Amino acid sequence: MNSPTADRPPFSIVIVNYNYAAFLPQAVDSALAQTLPGCEVIVVDDRSTDDSRDVMRSYGERIVALYRPENGGMSAAVNTGFTRSSGRVVLFLDADDYLYPHAAERMAAAAVDGVAQVQARLHLVDVAGRIEDVFPALEVGFDRGDVTAALRARGRYSTTVTSGLAFSRAALERIMPIPERAFDRSADGYLAAVAPLHGRVAGIEEPVGAYRRHDANHSGFGANMAKRARWRVDHDEHRYSAMREHGDMGAGWSPGLSDATHVEQRLASLCFDRAQHPYARDRRGALGLAGARAAFAGTTSLKRRATNAGLFLLAGFAPAPVARRSLAWKLERSSRPRVVDWLAGRLRRLMG
Repeated sequence: MNSPTADRPPFSIVIVNYNYAAFLPQAVDSALAQTLPGCEVIVVDDRSTDDSRDVMRSYGERIVALYRPENGGMSAAVNTGFTRSSGRVVLFLDADDYLYPHAAERMAAAAVDGVAQVQARLHLVDVAGRIEDVFPALEVGFDRGDVTAALRARGRYSTTVTSGLAFSRAALERIMPIPERAFDRSADGYLAAVAPLHGRVAGIEEPVGAYRRHDANHSGFGANMAKRARWRVDHDEHRYSAMREHGDMGAGWSPGLSDATHVEQRLASLCFDRAQHPYARDRRGALGLAGARAAFAGTTSLKRRATNAGLFLLAGFAPAPVARRSLAWKLERSSRPRVVDWLAGRLRRLMG
């Protein structure tokens, strides 16, 4: 799978862009600078209204430039790029992120026969590119190999975001195109959920690129906690539906309250806007208990599982203002006072 042929490059990097002209050159330059010979670089513009198209044209024939006639969302752009790609391994790079020169080489080497998805850590950087952390955090272990048992049990496994994921073409041809309406803002939510149902997962510990945190992207999804939480629980339902379609999950399968991340978002939705919460029967205490049980069933260290369980119980049974504050600090880093953010980082490392 890793040896190139005359008609198929070893690796395709598909850059998905919408109004990221300020960041796009760094993403494109990083793709063009890969040490793996023969990489294909495709840039898809999802009908930007800034100077993105001028940036793309400046690269001439060094890239394959695709201009969508209308804005269709992230998954529509990913589908467009995949249709044009031909690499044996494909990575979808967000235009505000960037890769290190060895990324394609490392990921292609890991994509041996039977591997559907390669996942690698990324450096978490600010708008200026200053490194703040590693994502996922080093103390959070990647799941590897056959992760279907984890998917069946709790609907997710330890993985990363779009720019740290590469997929074998064989797996992508079985799961593409992405349902565009259900996953309009989160292509990785679909890809990382269903690709491992068609092969193994390989992991790379050394960061292969940078994941940029800023207010305009999904990692800084906004100040409205309830709206964000409702979007995420709805997104989980779409993920569960996609997994039922691609895996032997059973018609009524839904991990729901066994999925600690899902429970956390349901708590946030309930605490911040009960009137619009989509699950009428949810109660804070019941969700707190369910989250604590799900946290203890995780695969992290005992200390970390106990800490997470304690946070669920706090959100479930503390007075409502305390519960809301604890959830906000847990889910939205920008909401924390600086000293709390520092203490959270120290505690996270101690609990690893």
